[in-house]
Amino acid sequence: MSPIRMLFSLGIMVAITYVVFAAVIFFVQPRLVYYPEYGRSITETPDDLGLPYETVELATDDGEILHGWFVPAPDAAGTVLFFHGNAGNISHRMGYLLMFYRLGYNTFIIDYRGYGQSSGVPSESGTYRDAQAAWRYLTEKKGIVPSNVVLFGESLGAAVAAWLAAREKPALLVLASAFTSVPDMGAKLYPFLPIRLLSRFEYNTLEYLRSVNCPVFIAHSPQDEIVPFEQGRALYEAAPDPKQFLELQGGHNNGFIYMQEDWQEALGDFIRENSGISP
Repeated sequence: MSPIRMLFSLGIMVAITYVVFAAVIFFVQPRLVYYPEYGRSITETPDDLGLPYETVELATDDGEILHGWFVPAPDAAGTVLFFHGNAGNISHRMGYLLMFYRLGYNTFIIDYRGYGQSSGVPSESGTYRDAQAAWRYLTEKKGIVPSNVVLFGESLGAAVAAWLAAREKPALLVLASAFTSVPDMGAKLYPFLPIRLLSRFEYNTLEYLRSVNCPVFIAHSPQDEIVPFEQGRALYEAAPDPKQFLELQGGHNNGFIYMQEDWQEALGDFIRENSGISP
């Protein structure tokens, strides 16, 4: 075989491999975005931390049943609606529940469809429906006025929280370790692929922030090994005033732990000074 023919054959093989890899990325995206299998079993409850709580089951408008906890704080003036990241379930966020209890706020945390004890299969539109169901539960069934609700989202949950904040009127929005969008994340991970054409997900936190009209608190770590620090800064630049940026320390999943006291103090001060609610 001549060198030219060999190069041509090699080029064909490379092109086929590239197309196959791109196709695999396109079809397996849900497995790259959602990790409910990380742990669907409830490993502990607020009761293990000495926190009172109510188990909540609520229906979405498309028939799924979501599982969550409502953790009341004594004489709480406000309530935090918490949306967790793409792995695990509500029982893996006990540190947050304890933090908000100590700050004097109720917390309502849910598992998205397909996570923990919630029914269904996760999807982008589904997580937005789940957020709407949780908001309705607080504002309609619990009778909590929107101006007393703080939306909190970590990682993937930050996109969900920002989406909801752009459509409702919460007191405040908190984003922890948040990305600008799924296509932005994909382009960072696979710079050799046309990710923006292949992406089946948006979760465009940056775009949602442009329609938010409440104060915004953003926390991110330069050591975050999953979501680039510059994406957190880009979100901060896009957020409306008043706003605050807290630089965390540690990785994507442990920055909260390393900065817990500073985290708690800075967030508590921002909520008190900018939301109009205080315990």
